[in-house]
Amino acid sequence: MSFKVLTVMDEFTREGLALDVAPSTSAERVIGVLTTLVAQHGAPAHLRSDNGAEFVAHTVQFWLAQAGVRTLYIEPGKPWQNGKEERFNGTVRDECLNRYVFGSFAEACVRLARFRQEYNTERPHSALGYLTPQAFRVAWAEAQKNQQDPLIST
Repeated sequence: MSFKVLTVMDEFTREGLALDVAPSTSAERVIGVLTTLVAQHGAPAHLRSDNGAEFVAHTVQFWLAQAGVRTLYIEPGKPWQNGKEERFNGTVRDECLNRYVFGSFAEACVRLARFRQEYNTERPHSALGYLTPQAFRVAWAEAQKNQQDPLIST
């Protein structure tokens, strides 16, 4: 069985936002995943990606422009320009995809969804002060909420 996995992560929180499993990846598939993520999390200022056909397609570029998202394409042959995502991809591959022989497409979807949940909620990251990505996001949001606006005098 052959399938593609579209991975999306938040560079700041290191959260795995999507592990979308499909027989193939297309511009329409990318737009569908991004539409869902923007509805859940809001539109990011930038989207960093490689120069794969599904990301440079006119329909994806148009959709991103309409959503107010600027693109940051990495240079061909320079994966280190997208190091956090490449690390996430490697972790998904090493700790999930290479560990199982998937008996069905549905099994791949379930195992990858479980892996993403564990990655975000159970795995501390040294770069996040040994918090999980989800705990880091919550702590950061709380810290932002508690900061007083410096333009308002007390």
